[in-house]
Amino acid sequence: MKLLISLVLATTVLAVTPAAATDRAVNHSATDQTATSRPWTGAPAATGRKKTVRLDGVTVRLRRNTRQAVTVNRTRGHHARVTFWRVKRGQWHAVWRAHDGRIGYNGLVRPRQRVQGSGRTPLGTYRLPWAFGMGAKRPSWDPSYHRVRGGDYWVLDNESAHYNRFRTRAQGGFRWWLGPGHPDASERLADYPRQYEFSVVTSFNARQVRHRGGAIFLHVNGDGATAGCVSAPRWFLRRVMGRLDQDRVPVIAIGR
Repeated sequence: MKLLISLVLATTVLAVTPAAATDRAVNHSATDQTATSRPWTGAPAATGRKKTVRLDGVTVRLRRNTRQAVTVNRTRGHHARVTFWRVKRGQWHAVWRAHDGRIGYNGLVRPRQRVQGSGRTPLGTYRLPWAFGMGAKRPSWDPSYHRVRGGDYWVLDNESAHYNRFRTRAQGGFRWWLGPGHPDASERLADYPRQYEFSVVTSFNARQVRHRGGAIFLHVNGDGATAGCVSAPRWFLRRVMGRLDQDRVPVIAIGR
């Protein structure tokens, strides 16, 4: 089973969140806010050849059969409103909304203009192909979930063929020994137990464009801004983990 997970993760087009100097998670955060029961209603679900929908002021570019979405609407500075949506009876409905979401400490940027280590979160819509975290998989979670182990890395080494991919130290193929201050240092996932208690991978930079960065995730808030990821309160991520369903082709849309 471990071998199967490794093969899938190594060959699937993926991307994750940054922090400190490169694209690793910054240890910042504030008080979590509770969920509200207000029944926000969005646009009708896309049908036929319709490719986009506007949810909470954010343009969501839909994939075929997308029925789940997370929108990220920047409110001020590095703060954002993060909402989980689903299609119900042919219409998009907001299930949970967090007003204490975070983006990169240097704000937002168009995806093709992003530079590794810039502290900017890429605009646009991306797939949410799998999730990972620190604990054992729970029965309600999607089978794509991966429990983090000590040798798990997200490769940010620009000289590696595995750039912006999940990789283990045992698999090799990247300079895992480079320290945090090095511009090609990769991210050891176990070093961020708070932020990555619950985390969802995004497909940003799936084509592995060097120096554009990677490890752009949706994860739990730290103590403030991220280094490029999107973060939200722990309660929000915990609930998303229980609802995320790859059969519904979930996406995340990041707007202004």
